[in-house]
Amino acid sequence: MDGFGAKFRVGALAAGFLWLMTAALFKLLKPVPNGCVMTYMYPTYIPIATPANVSSDKYGLFLYHEGWKKIDFAEHLKKLNGVPVLFIPGNGGSYKQVRSLAAESARAYQGGPFEPSFYQEATLLSVEAGKEFMEESDDFAFPSQYVRMLDWFAVDLEGEHSAMDGRILEEHTEYVVYAIHRILDQYRESRDSRSKDGVEVSENLPTSVILVGHSMGGFVARAALVHPHLQNSAVETIVTLSSPHQSPPIALQPSLGQFFSQVNEGWRKGYEATTTHSGHLVSAPSFSHVVVVSISGGIHDYQVRSKLASLDGIVPSSHGFMVGSSGMKNVWLSMEHQTILWCNQLVVQLSHTLLNLVNPETGQPFPSVKKRLLVFVRMLQSGLPQNFKLLEHMQSSPVKDFPTKDEKDDTGEGSQLRHLYSCSPSLHWTDDGLEKDIYVQSSSVTILAMDGKRRWLDIRKLGSDGKGHFIFVTNLIPCSGVRLHLWPERSKTLSEAEVSSHKRILEVTTRMIRIPAGPAPRQIEPGSQTEQAPPSAVLQLSPEEMHGFRFLTISVAPSPTISGRPPPAASMAVGQFFNPEDGQRKFSPGFSVRTIYAEEEMFLKEDHPLALNLSFSLSLGLFPINVSLRTVGCGIKTSGDQAGVDQSNLCKLRCFPPVALAWDAVSGLHIIPNLYSEAIVVDSSPAMWVSNPVSERTTILLLVDPHCSYKLNFSVSLTAAASRFFLLYSSQICGFMVAVILFALMRQADAWELDLSMPSLITAVELNLRLPFPLLLLSVLPISVSLLLSLLRSEPVTPVASFVGVSTVCYLVANGSVILVILISYFVLYVAATVQVFIKKRWQGWEENPRLTYLRRLLSFSSVFFQLRLVRIIRNSPNLVVAIVTIPVICFIHPALGLMFLILSHALHCHAALCSFLAASFRSNSQRKEFYDSRTNGISSLPAKASGVFGPLLPLDENSSSSPNSARSYGDSQLEIFNYQHGVLILHVLATLMFIPSLVAWLQRIGLGQRFPWFADSALCVGVLFHGLCGTSPDISSLSSPLPRLFGREIGLSLVYLLAGYYSFLSALALAPYRVFYALASIGILSFAATLISNRNRHKGDAAYRTRRRHSHKH
Repeated sequence: MDGFGAKFRVGALAAGFLWLMTAALFKLLKPVPNGCVMTYMYPTYIPIATPANVSSDKYGLFLYHEGWKKIDFAEHLKKLNGVPVLFIPGNGGSYKQVRSLAAESARAYQGGPFEPSFYQEATLLSVEAGKEFMEESDDFAFPSQYVRMLDWFAVDLEGEHSAMDGRILEEHTEYVVYAIHRILDQYRESRDSRSKDGVEVSENLPTSVILVGHSMGGFVARAALVHPHLQNSAVETIVTLSSPHQSPPIALQPSLGQFFSQVNEGWRKGYEATTTHSGHLVSAPSFSHVVVVSISGGIHDYQVRSKLASLDGIVPSSHGFMVGSSGMKNVWLSMEHQTILWCNQLVVQLSHTLLNLVNPETGQPFPSVKKRLLVFVRMLQSGLPQNFKLLEHMQSSPVKDFPTKDEKDDTGEGSQLRHLYSCSPSLHWTDDGLEKDIYVQSSSVTILAMDGKRRWLDIRKLGSDGKGHFIFVTNLIPCSGVRLHLWPERSKTLSEAEVSSHKRILEVTTRMIRIPAGPAPRQIEPGSQTEQAPPSAVLQLSPEEMHGFRFLTISVAPSPTISGRPPPAASMAVGQFFNPEDGQRKFSPGFSVRTIYAEEEMFLKEDHPLALNLSFSLSLGLFPINVSLRTVGCGIKTSGDQAGVDQSNLCKLRCFPPVALAWDAVSGLHIIPNLYSEAIVVDSSPAMWVSNPVSERTTILLLVDPHCSYKLNFSVSLTAAASRFFLLYSSQICGFMVAVILFALMRQADAWELDLSMPSLITAVELNLRLPFPLLLLSVLPISVSLLLSLLRSEPVTPVASFVGVSTVCYLVANGSVILVILISYFVLYVAATVQVFIKKRWQGWEENPRLTYLRRLLSFSSVFFQLRLVRIIRNSPNLVVAIVTIPVICFIHPALGLMFLILSHALHCHAALCSFLAASFRSNSQRKEFYDSRTNGISSLPAKASGVFGPLLPLDENSSSSPNSARSYGDSQLEIFNYQHGVLILHVLATLMFIPSLVAWLQRIGLGQRFPWFADSALCVGVLFHGLCGTSPDISSLSSPLPRLFGREIGLSLVYLLAGYYSFLSALALAPYRVFYALASIGILSFAATLISNRNRHKGDAAYRTRRRHSHKH
């Protein structure tokens, strides 16, 4: 590798990779902020007996019981009559992880449901299901008390690492199917036992089991439904927690990737109806009764990203959805992979959700898919995305419009909606009513105390000039603290109780949506408030929803005065009529790029819109942005030294803390209260082959006080960007690393076929990085092919610019990582070879020492061992020995162990070639030095004596030559052999590393019963072995004999490596790096076939074969 430019490219890529890795680790290893409350419990695990005719000693099944008192297991099982729920632990998980969910379910059952207003917020996300959803919700009533508790079962899977091996995943699926059947049988046995004891039995037996899976357990739950032995309708509801559905988190093992593909394909077919050729329905979809809800951990879950947890393309939106924990009602937190199991806010919410699935009439889950989906939607989803029109893919909102004054009020739809958005009649204020009416003349209104007054806003007047939308934020509790009504005309004589019952006045109080509030300011004594309280609820009304009404009133309850109690918390409410277009700000990709090296500023003057819509063209999932917001004015005139600290304190008292609502099409909603300085990041997956175009953008809805002016600063967080880059594109980088090595081998084979000097591996990598043609042909061309394939398949095409840019960066990062691996391997191999040559040189000098005669005699006896026939066979046919040892290990033990034997063989060959090269180089330098010394002194040289030190390291023909050029020729030949075998070594090292996670899981299972590896893994690794044994030299000339010439050249091994590299590149773009084994196995099969043909031609003395040999002068 000559020239400054080449060395600079190699060094820059290696340094860039090291910087990215260091920055990413710095961010990923930092403690993650955690706002979760710990869950406490008193667990008891009751083992479920296994029938004698079933052999399942390896795994176990347990029933959870909450309570500190000791119970009789047999008697407890007899009383079993709840709703069965099976918990499936994930990768390395324990059955005891069920304790948080089970304990909170027991407490929720005893405490009862939420208040009715809680269920009135969310609507269904999908457009096609929206109409049916609303029709179902009109007739559905949430229970006032729970009629049946949940019986939590859990499977003990021995803590095996199912995310690392497809065989383990398959065995877990088989046992879960057995556990489902065993649970249903247990209820039948319990009923029979009660019947024998004379206890009256009237309840219905459960016919299905609710499955709740964490991590890989969620995928196992879905895999169980496509298992051929599962009973029909045995599972109707599945809830997954941080579970990958689209692909494995570590998609490196072929069998694991194939298992995911098979299960997902089975689910797609499960939702397809069977029809005749004429279109008549033969049978309903087999999964038409199944509802699936996936809950992702969000930005803090580094193991399973939201893209992997998505159900898109697997489960139709009419039967399931994904929701992020940061967007769940009453949760609003992103959490780590394991935290999602014990986070009290989430487990409480999920416990109430599952209890609401139970039909009060039958005591079993609702058979209707729509009702079960309605429960999940109302319990888990927030209405903010629909209310603020954040769902860009929605063509129309499924929310029904308000009835106008011209519609009938006593019957029909208007009456139902009026009841739906009204406060409970049991919640009323004092009888003396409101003290005084206030008529607001400005477009903004601020309330700083519970003053017991009603404020009137003229919709027609204040909503003119395009300001037809109204937004309202408050920290007052809806219904008990504040109420909002739409009036067709003004009326002064009605009390608040009369307003609620009036038929022509529409209450919209319960349309307010709860949001998480930041920490409230503390008041040491009454009147000591120093900061404005943060908002905890928000309401937005569109012109269509206020059509037909003239006035909007905001009624505030009077402040409660209770002797001896602490003063009430600070109160705030701000409303505004605004034009949404005035608050829209769009940031181009150039804006995000500029903020990498310089902060960008934005100023908001007073009387700005309360809701600002900030749209970023580049997703914040790839470029997390630091947002700093500072109040610079709040309508208070100050001068001189009075400004500064005093003004800042006054503004804190007047302006409420800003709130940011970040929305991403993949991960959903993420709310940041009290936003002053924060790094905003969303868990999106932009610039991928299968990305949805809407995932390229991020929307931030900023709620800021309109009475104050602000200065905003934006800057990209480099450490957060580096960590997101590796989290999102690690699978691509792994596949690209294999492609880089294949392209380098292509370059070496091409030099061999052109009878040129073969470059070293790192030189070949550098040659492929040169512009314009090598880099464009090896990176941009396959990227363009992937885009063309998307068009042919009618798939959504990701934005070209970001996709090409990010994919190219991933390819360059893969080059940097490969360069580091090559340099490290160079160092190790050169050090080992230099040490051996040095020791051999010293040993030759010691042999001439007469004091070591006894040692030479001892070594002469040991040489007898090397004369044995078996040893001579092993030394003469090392590849045969490697094949005999490796193939059984690959097929019957584990593929990774077999590949390790192959790597050891490669390393020995590289070491031998490098030692020969160094010995030849040293001898050439020694001969050249003595040659010039002899010419200077006029004395003839003694070549035999000069080369005696390195003789044992060189062949006889090279030893016998007295020319320095002969050693150089032989050394160059050995260097070329080393260069090529070094490339094959690195390629197979990468292949072996891809099987290391599976090997770790296999080692954990030693002694617990093993099965043979999957045939796909073994067959592909045998193909890799063939490449290692038969493809250690690029001189496979028989490839060109049956094939036509291409561009005037014979087709050789270089074309095979090029096509394999392209296939590996496309596999990496498809987030399926395990498919590179298909390319490696194909190379191995071709190498094996070519070797057989080559040997046959050699034995026949084929003249054409002899004339096609390359580099004959160097061997």
